[in-house]
Amino acid sequence: MRHPLQHLRGNAVRALRSQGVQVDVLGEDLKSKIIEEARKTCLLVNAPIICRSALRVPFSVLKFAMTLDGKIACSSGHASWISGKKSRSRVFELRGRSDAIIVGGNTVRRDNPRLTARHGGGHMPVRIVMSQTLDLPEEANLWDLSEVSTIVVTQRGARRSFQKLLASKGVEIVEFDILNPREVMEYLHDRGCLSVFWECGGTLSASAISSGVIHKVFAIVAPKIIGGKNAPSPVGELGMVEMTQALDLIDVCYEQVGPDMFVSGFLQPLPDVTPVIPSVDETFAIDPTVTPHESSIIFFYKTWDPYGSFSNFSHHPIQMPDENGDYATWLSVEHYYQAQKFVGVDDPVAWECVENIKSAKSPEEAARIGRSIQRQQPDLVRSDWDSVKIDVMYRALKCKFSIYPHLNSMLLSTAGSVLVEASPHDLFWGGGRDGEGLNYLGRLLMQLRSEFLGESSCTAV
Repeated sequence: MRHPLQHLRGNAVRALRSQGVQVDVLGEDLKSKIIEEARKTCLLVNAPIICRSALRVPFSVLKFAMTLDGKIACSSGHASWISGKKSRSRVFELRGRSDAIIVGGNTVRRDNPRLTARHGGGHMPVRIVMSQTLDLPEEANLWDLSEVSTIVVTQRGARRSFQKLLASKGVEIVEFDILNPREVMEYLHDRGCLSVFWECGGTLSASAISSGVIHKVFAIVAPKIIGGKNAPSPVGELGMVEMTQALDLIDVCYEQVGPDMFVSGFLQPLPDVTPVIPSVDETFAIDPTVTPHESSIIFFYKTWDPYGSFSNFSHHPIQMPDENGDYATWLSVEHYYQAQKFVGVDDPVAWECVENIKSAKSPEEAARIGRSIQRQQPDLVRSDWDSVKIDVMYRALKCKFSIYPHLNSMLLSTAGSVLVEASPHDLFWGGGRDGEGLNYLGRLLMQLRSEFLGESSCTAV
């Protein structure tokens, strides 16, 4: 199947065909009932990249093991083991296909899990603990980082002393102003996660489902009955009062593994990821070197392709003047852009925001901080932001492409082509999924290119 992101689509097909490999693209070169089934299989196999591309969150799988009467533990909390040995081996395989495993605080306190893949080497997903209050034990298997790292995500300000304790053990702490599954998934998307495996209890499972971030469910049903009025179930309260409100799984599969039954299915259909190439109207007015009816289109999106360094998220430090005319170094254009939202605001909290963004370890972290504060505390954003943000981005980009000769050469090499920031979600800076985006980042780059080309002509004359 074609790559879900337009700017990467066709690259692999061309590369393989150029080496004499026969490549048939489902739905294009081959069409029949059997091929349609093959296409469906391709969609299922590529579900993680499709979801990441279209929904801006990692592909999330919720897994739980329960007894025949729907319990995930006894009333006492004891749960080892509900499923059989073969089922647990299969779970290790599923973990090994993920970038991260998520559990809640209850699971850490009750089960003290290790959450390792334990499949004889290879990929080990990072372990993530979601805990709003950080009511967690000081000693736990998850704080042992000898095999794989652990990240704890929590509410901002929760138990500072305990955060320091975890940090001393090497555990990474990430604070959120509002901790919920949607915010965490967007953050993990920005960190590059493709697939996330949820192995949490009923409370967090219900919250994740309600947030709409769970795409697939793996339920292991063991032929056991334990009863118990207070024995926990795999999914907590969803607020449903009638059976007509029940969530139906899609593409349900059944498989017997040892004595257990695996039931899997999708909670939501895979999204359509066939974008339309954005229009090149108005492009000629920005950059006269482009002929709208004959030009090629160059897509870029973060650092995913050869032109990824065009992105404001690329790791190219810049030096920009502050309000006093003194130059300061920013780790990326995005760091500078996000901080400028709060510059000049006479509020100590705004000053702190600027410093937090400036010291962020990555452009993604800087963006998360800036966007979060802008959304939750709009009074901290400078009053003229909407009118100056394009100029802020322009000045930062101009600095970047002026001080890095190889980036300047790369930009000039695209003369005659339309530049499109291919984010399917950002409809201001990007081109959008269906070409509905304003593509201001691409426009600014074409404007800079035209200016640089004009300077080159003057120098040559």
